[in-house]
Parts: sequence; C-alpha cells; structure tokens
Amino acid sequence: MSRHGKKYFNALKKAPKKEVSLEEAVKFVKNNPGAKFDETVDVYFRLGKELTKGDTAVRGTVKLPNGSGKAVKVAVFAGGDAAEAAKNAGADFVGMADLVEKVTKEGWCDFDVAIATVEAMKEVRKCARILGPRGLMPNPKTGTVTDDTATAVKEAKGGKVDFRMDKTGNLAVVAGKRSFDADKLVQNVRAIVSAVQAAKPASVRGAFIKSMTIASTMGVGVPVVISADAE
Repeated sequence: MSRHGKKYFNALKKAPKKEVSLEEAVKFVKNNPGAKFDETVDVYFRLGKELTKGDTAVRGTVKLPNGSGKAVKVAVFAGGDAAEAAKNAGADFVGMADLVEKVTKEGWCDFDVAIATVEAMKEVRKCARILGPRGLMPNPKTGTVTDDTATAVKEAKGGKVDFRMDKTGNLAVVAGKRSFDADKLVQNVRAIVSAVQAAKPASVRGAFIKSMTIASTMGVGVPVVISADAE
C-alpha cells in the first residue's frame, strides 16, 4: 500500500522529468506540498559506489546560513565546568555516567546531536554500538568532540548540520523548511553543495556528485542540474 496521498500524485504529474535549475526546483517544492504540515526540505546526493570502499567515506558539517528550521535536541557528555557551560548554552541533556548508562542500558537516543569533551569520550565509547549506527556518535571531524561545549551547543542549535554518506554512496542533508522563503532555501542548498564538495576525498577522481535531488518530507523529488564546480 502506498504511503503517498492525493497531493503527492497530483504533484508527480506536474514534476519536471529532467534536471532543472536549483531555483526552479525550490519553487516547485514550495508550490507543491506533500502534506498539510510544514515539511522539512532535504537535499539528496548520489556520490557513487566507488566511495563506499576503503577510507573514502564522506562526512562533514555545514552551517546553514538561514538555519534548519528544526528544534534541535542536544545531549552533552561532560562534567565540571564544561557541563555547566553546556547547560548555560542551552543543551537539553547534560551528564556523564548517568547519560552513558541511559544509552547503554535503555538504548536512549532522544536527541539529534551528541557532544562530548575529550575526557568524556573514554566513557562515551561504550555507547558506540548504539549511537554509531544512528549517526549520533561524537566525532572530532564534525566538531562534536570538544572541550568548548558552549560553542558546540550554540552551533548545533543555530543551524549546524552533520552529514554522512551511507553504505550505498547516498547522502541526505536537511536544507530547511518548506515555509522558508525561496531565496533562503536556495542559499542553504548552495552552502550544502559547497560543504559536500569540500568533503570530497583526495583519492577520488572525476565527477564526485553523480546526481542531486530536492524533496520535501512527503513531496516529489526534483532533479537538479549539477553545477560544474560540484563535479
């Protein structure tokens, strides 16, 4: 049984069948909602299977110039001054042994971003089996292993988004909400493309981004022309 409703199939009839400009794609997504709620707009990249081999996995972060429009829950594994700084910066959950136990024993993952101090990582590694597969494990490459917990919390709350390629060479990144002004969505997507391009492994030759699509949560995917500098 299809999960799509009438709105989706009506939009599908009108959707571009070939790649269009980023501006045209954003306009279509905004004008053709897939649901009544304010959907999230995502950018999907196809990076190619050759990237799934060896140490060429693509991951990184991007600071969306206009934010993600999402209320981000942040968990911080820290103690002492770093824990206090995280609380003052607006972290939703702050702790050490108590949070580690909650994750390892209950499988708790009710947060969007996990941050840990360098010292805390000794304990947080116990959570790797649970947090890793969900893309929630703190990592120095994404700035989520740091002793400056206040800055990390503010960035996570302010529109900093992590991205990570999956096992099949696909990558999805949140670009904002369908209610955003079109120009703000375009700016966010351009920032995402630049960040993904910057994460290109040095060993990769030729076209890096094979294809790019934009879609709202329940909406139709719109293929976007890939600019020369993204190849």
